[in-house]
Amino acid sequence: MDGKPGSVTSRVWRAGNVAVENCSAELIPDFLDEDGCLVWIDLCDPNHDQLSTLARELNLHALAIEDAVAHLERTKAIRYGHYTVLTVYATHLQNAEPTAPPGEEGARAPATRPDSLAPRSRLRLDRISVFILPRGIVTIREHPGFDMAQVVARWQANADLLKYGVGALVHGLLDVVVDGHFDAVQTLDDAMEELEDGLFDAQSRTAVVQRRTYQIRKDLVELRRVTLPMRELVNAVLRHRRETGNDAGAADLNSSYDDLYDHVLRVAEWTESLRDMITTIFETNLSLQDARLNTVMKKLTAWAAIIAVPTAITGYFGQNVLYPGIGTQWGFVFSTTIIIVIAGALYLQFHRKDWL
Repeated sequence: MDGKPGSVTSRVWRAGNVAVENCSAELIPDFLDEDGCLVWIDLCDPNHDQLSTLARELNLHALAIEDAVAHLERTKAIRYGHYTVLTVYATHLQNAEPTAPPGEEGARAPATRPDSLAPRSRLRLDRISVFILPRGIVTIREHPGFDMAQVVARWQANADLLKYGVGALVHGLLDVVVDGHFDAVQTLDDAMEELEDGLFDAQSRTAVVQRRTYQIRKDLVELRRVTLPMRELVNAVLRHRRETGNDAGAADLNSSYDDLYDHVLRVAEWTESLRDMITTIFETNLSLQDARLNTVMKKLTAWAAIIAVPTAITGYFGQNVLYPGIGTQWGFVFSTTIIIVIAGALYLQFHRKDWL
């Protein structure tokens, strides 16, 4: 599919078979009124003129068009008379955090501290607005990040469902979006397993563990924000199908929707469990830091006690006072023996208590 900003793609099916590709906008209303036709129109980053033409030709409400292009719209489903508008987000977890320094092309510099080392979210969100009409759908993509070719491939793989109407198109699109949610949460789960493996490694760097923990936690917050409302959205689509009575005999399509809803629930529950797990990892890391600090303090205390013995004895003998063996060879041997015996006894005692 063409992913250039301002591109328009369309397709018309008759009886489940492709009839027309990329027809002119003036013919779209005729196909939407024709029995047995199924229409799909896709707009990628449309301009004002394209949206105005779309609203005029399909008689779409101004608020619906505004929601389709507004910034940071939430995942939702809204009814407007004879059609329904869905707002969904496809997700993609990037392999690595952007590391380009501020000022370079492609760098995303923080608003306040350009030299901040705080990790950014690796989760990329691609918004898709879907207008569900009686005989077709219109998809509006915010930018070319989401490739509609995979959706078209899903429709072709399940071409036998297209004879049941617009419900098959909506299912294919939502199925691809939810699969992307699955891939993102699976990647985060694998990252957490790697983090757990290194959590109890004595050689691991605390700063690295903290940074990765914070980054995964940030990704989960972003993912949860778009996956949890999908339950209500799919429920709204199912209610609309029951109310309109469309595809009442399409048992295969109904089963596909039930499977889709099950996937949505699994993603939501998986995301919630990972959020609890990353919190546990964060708290465990803090506890391990305290335990390591206590171990270091015990070792320092033990060695300080051992070192204090020769310091105390030689310091006492170095005073201008008479002491046993002063000025004799046996006195030097005697003081050295005392240092070795007491320091050795302390070392064995601390070692027995696992302080050394």
